[in-house]
Amino acid sequence: MKYTYYGQSCFLLEAADKKILFDPFISPNPLAKDIDISKIEADYIFVSHGHGDHVADLILLAKQTNATVVAIPEIIAWVEKQGVKNVHSMNFGKFTFDFGKVRMVAALHSSSLPDGSYGGNPAGFVLELESKQIYFAGDTALTVEMKILADLYKLDYAILPIGGNYTMDVEDALIATKYFNCDQVIGIHYNTFPVIEIDTEEAKDKFKRENKTLLLPQIGATISL
Repeated sequence: MKYTYYGQSCFLLEAADKKILFDPFISPNPLAKDIDISKIEADYIFVSHGHGDHVADLILLAKQTNATVVAIPEIIAWVEKQGVKNVHSMNFGKFTFDFGKVRMVAALHSSSLPDGSYGGNPAGFVLELESKQIYFAGDTALTVEMKILADLYKLDYAILPIGGNYTMDVEDALIATKYFNCDQVIGIHYNTFPVIEIDTEEAKDKFKRENKTLLLPQIGATISL
C-alpha cells in the first residue's frame, strides 16, 4: 500500500488496485505549489467535511478523474449541484466498497460548504483494505468517542491532525493514540497557516518518547505502509 501526501489533509492511498484520494485541497496551498493536480488520478474521493481547506479542488478533481465522491449527504447534495455525477452518500455506518470496508465515524469539529450552506456533520473514516486497518480522523478535537475504535479494530495506522487551534495538537494526538491503541501515526493538518505551524522535530521526539512513531512525509512524497 502506498501513501502520497499532497499537503494539509490531502493524501492518496493506493491499495487493492484502487486510488483513493482524501480531502483535496492542493492548488490554493502555497506549500503544495509543485504539485501538478492535472496528473492526479483517483477512483474514489473521500471528503471528511465541507471546509474550503478540504474541498477546494474537489469539484475539479472529481470531474477530471471521474472518481466516486464519498461523503455525508449534505456534501453530496452540494457536489451534485456542481455537476458531479459519480457519488456515494454515506452517514455514520459501514459499507463494503470494491476495495474493502469503510466505516464513517464521528469527528468533533464544524462543517459548512464554500457557499455558506450547511455541510452536515464532520466525519472521519476507518478503512479495512489489503489486510490493514487505517483510521483517518478528519478534522477533530480529542474526544472520548475515539476509545470505541479500540473495541472495533486493531489499527495499523492513524492519520491524525496535529496542528492545534482548529484540531488536535501533538499532545492531544498522543493521547488519542492511547485511546485507540495505535503506535503508527501519520500527521496532517499542520504548517499550512501560521496558526497551525509546529516544530516537526520536536513533535516526532514527543512520539518517540512514548515509543510511538510520527511520520511526516514531505509534500509530494510517497511512502509504503
